[in-house]
Amino acid sequence: MNGNPNSTTDGDHDGDRGGRDAVVLASASPARAAMLARAGVDFEAVPARIDEAEIKASLAAEGAAGIDIAVALAVLKAQYVSRQRPGRLVIGADQVLEFEGRVFDKPVDRAAARQQLATLGGHPHDQISCACVVRDGARLWHEVSRARLFMRPLGEAFIERYLDAIGDAALAGPGAYQIEGRGVQLFARIDGDYFTILGLPLIPLLDYLRLQKVLPT
Repeated sequence: MNGNPNSTTDGDHDGDRGGRDAVVLASASPARAAMLARAGVDFEAVPARIDEAEIKASLAAEGAAGIDIAVALAVLKAQYVSRQRPGRLVIGADQVLEFEGRVFDKPVDRAAARQQLATLGGHPHDQISCACVVRDGARLWHEVSRARLFMRPLGEAFIERYLDAIGDAALAGPGAYQIEGRGVQLFARIDGDYFTILGLPLIPLLDYLRLQKVLPT
């Protein structure tokens, strides 16, 4: 796959641009695919068929910190897809929202999105993103990045108008916002890397891919 963030594939595949020489993105995330495509990375997108919500809930119940959950899920996704693509470099990624020691998942419906926005409004929270690279099940590299976002106080009427405006996009990520669009209006200040907020520590990942000669130096 190259430059087409909406394409995914399962099974063996030897296309001209998404075949044996391309890296593999173990994700169905359009945002992560778009970041790689815009950066000029030739890749094949293969979703990892794991129950992320169940794994995340289990880790959280055990008291795992947000950073540990992000790393564990990124590695599990990459290892799952790595079994289908032997010999290939597989990128796994995950992101969690951490607020006052709690980990937020994607809201399941509008009511949950409304509750998340009401809870986060007027307070800072962290977005933690992890990327890893796996080959044949072995982790070769990983990077974790953290961004702190200060959400301004939000009134009930504003939240309702905002949710009306963005529709189902509110359910695409934890926190019910998309920083690359109208969601930027929710914030008073942001400390950290833009790509981290979108769900991928892109700059360190590109650096590693250059070391592996996947990208030109």
